[in-house]
Amino acid sequence: MGQFRPVLTKVEFPALEREILEWWRDRGILARYLRRNETSPQRFAFLDGPITANNPMGIHHAWGRTYKDLFQRYRTMRGFRQRYQNGFDGQGLWVEVEVERELGFKSKRDIEGYGIAPFVERCRARVLRFADLISQQSLRLGYWMDWDHSYHTMSDDNNYMIWHVLKRCWERGMIYKGHDSMPWCPRCGTGISEHEIVTEGYRELTHPGLVVRFPLIEEPGRSLLIWTTTPWTLTSNVAAAVHPDLTYVRVRQSEEEFYLCEPTLGILVGRYTVLDTLPGAALVGRRYQGPFDDLPAQEGVDHRVIPWKDVSAEEGTGIVHIAPGAGAEDFALGKAFGLAVLAPLDEFGVFVAGYGEFEGRSVAEVAGPIEARLREKGLLYKSEPYTHRYPVCWRCDSELVFRVVDEWFIAMDPIRQAMMDVTRQIRWIPEFGLDRELDWLRNMHAWMISKKRYWGLALPIYECQECGQFEVIGSKEELRERATSGWEEFEGHSPHRPWIDAVKIRCTGCGATVSRIPDVGNPWLDAGIVPFSTLVDRATGKISYLDDRRYWREWFPAHFITEAFPGQYRNWFYSLLVMSTVLENRPPFEVCLGHAMIRDEQGREMHKSWGNAIEFEEGADRIGADVARWMFATQNPAANINFGYGPADDTRRRVILPWWNVYAFFVTYASLERLDFAALLGSPPPLRLLDRWILSRLAGLAATLRDRLDDYDSAGAVRPAETFIEDLSTWYVRRSRRRFWKSEDDADKRAAYFTLYTVLRTLVVALAPVVPFVTEAIYQNLVRSVESDAPESVHLCDFPEPQAAWRDPALEALMG
Repeated sequence: MGQFRPVLTKVEFPALEREILEWWRDRGILARYLRRNETSPQRFAFLDGPITANNPMGIHHAWGRTYKDLFQRYRTMRGFRQRYQNGFDGQGLWVEVEVERELGFKSKRDIEGYGIAPFVERCRARVLRFADLISQQSLRLGYWMDWDHSYHTMSDDNNYMIWHVLKRCWERGMIYKGHDSMPWCPRCGTGISEHEIVTEGYRELTHPGLVVRFPLIEEPGRSLLIWTTTPWTLTSNVAAAVHPDLTYVRVRQSEEEFYLCEPTLGILVGRYTVLDTLPGAALVGRRYQGPFDDLPAQEGVDHRVIPWKDVSAEEGTGIVHIAPGAGAEDFALGKAFGLAVLAPLDEFGVFVAGYGEFEGRSVAEVAGPIEARLREKGLLYKSEPYTHRYPVCWRCDSELVFRVVDEWFIAMDPIRQAMMDVTRQIRWIPEFGLDRELDWLRNMHAWMISKKRYWGLALPIYECQECGQFEVIGSKEELRERATSGWEEFEGHSPHRPWIDAVKIRCTGCGATVSRIPDVGNPWLDAGIVPFSTLVDRATGKISYLDDRRYWREWFPAHFITEAFPGQYRNWFYSLLVMSTVLENRPPFEVCLGHAMIRDEQGREMHKSWGNAIEFEEGADRIGADVARWMFATQNPAANINFGYGPADDTRRRVILPWWNVYAFFVTYASLERLDFAALLGSPPPLRLLDRWILSRLAGLAATLRDRLDDYDSAGAVRPAETFIEDLSTWYVRRSRRRFWKSEDDADKRAAYFTLYTVLRTLVVALAPVVPFVTEAIYQNLVRSVESDAPESVHLCDFPEPQAAWRDPALEALMG
């Protein structure tokens, strides 16, 4: 017939994808796709975990976004109405740090000198800039969403909804101000919450491991031996801890005697003689000279040995130095034993007054001077480098310290059991997700929600400096009613610093004028509230949870969410559970698909500094989006994927190219025939055994695809498609080749063409959710050339119905 365009077998898939992108734009296919099921009674509620709009996408973002697009496309082809709402995360320290880098800032002082208002506007502009870029990159991946209606966590709706839930928490007595020793970033000048550290906040670092003498006051010539990898904390030592039930020894070396735990004797240098053994409890109460008793801050401190059952004999000396002002566990021990709390550092990690020669010096630069002073005093037993996992700021990579600070928390104990009950009602994929989430909920501490920063949720907490009472404001309307001044200055602005800080209210306790606390919120509050803040009825523009629960109930809870699981059990999944338990005491989603991480070809983590990270656009331009999507779709989500150009090329040659070559084979020979394909499809000829076998395999594949995609099992769906493509290419086409050009039996030739066309047509439609570009290219030249009434795009087609009449398991078994 000659109606098919010639097909090149040496095809450049990235170039082909760019052509398809242009064709989609010119024909408005995306808009038609979004509207195709808008009156359907069937509904599929997907909730997007917001991607951080702060930098371009990396290839690692493509895995989760492939899942999101694949399952939404599949449900679209099944006729489900959807919202197709993408999300952008845009508040918090991650954005601030990048803007500081743009401006060449070194600390918070630079921000305040520059001005909070212009700095905040720079943060907002950066988010909008990268949101636009990520939208374009997502389209390049073939990810179709309603990009004109993406939600932003920095929006007024999102921020005010968090006010609403925080007030609910306050009314239940769950919000409190805590005084504690917290992990702190000295560069960013803010505290880092527990789940931020546990998730992303460790690196392998090398520090000096110091073994230090603590001379005993009542036992001349005898010392405790302690070990530390944070020399700066020695300036604030107030106690030493031993395990009361472990065995300790007194040893002699030269003219000195030392106490240490028996299993740690290997830390000693040179020969020694064990003089005595005793339980740790026998050391409790003994007094010693602190290593820096000459500092003004140490005046009046009585250094004693205390018992602590968490002391370990696996490293160090089994005697732990305690500085309540420089460690969380130390602070807790300080409260238990009434110890002095010496807080040596300011918010920038600089030693405060009372610390002698260290005063005014950064914590990062005192390790050497401290070691030198200890050596001068004769207190340094030995020093050697020690490599260990150490907490760092998850945004700027600065080493964290501990500071005693006032922060704001949501108590988790009042809802801990309820959250665990809600969590058990959710289906977690992989199944171990349930145990991981429950383990986190079982052991999590209170949620620190405050940060002493600028671009983020303005915590609506108003603390009276006169009487100490605090209140939480729950809405913009409530703030307007309560405002005694500053409303005119604030009105017209988003609820961000510095504008919100102008508003004052009157204390209900003593009548004093009260300002908002200057802190901003933890960014996971922003992402956790989205099931309640983003379901906006577009017909009315109202937040449906607050204004019209009818619309909200239609889309809550989400049927499905998916994100990378290493971090999100403690971050997004957790914050969703908190918000939904507080507001509704029910699950915010029904199914959670977690996936692992992308590694390089050798299985190493990808890092820009290592040179093995792949930017998304580079990957798309070199290997094509479809190849990457196929790799992600066939991966076991519980296991890390080793990704790179080698494995991608293998996928292209092993799967995509053989499929393309079968299509090219068909077009090449069909173009030479004068077959009426429309008539052929309407009246198929008698089929050979080989034809019936491949059609049976095709019907089985269609059923498998539908069954597995219904169950959110992309690997279980797409791996059988790989096997089918191999069978189609290696067995069906190879055994049927002569039928397409040398068969003297016209009916046999017609059967071969009917069968191969049917297979290719079904395959491109069924696999369109997985590889949207190559399926569109084949569909346009193959199906649209034959079927005049076919939808204009493969993505406007219905998902293929399994043809039960084609199934012949016995024939498949024989062929096998």
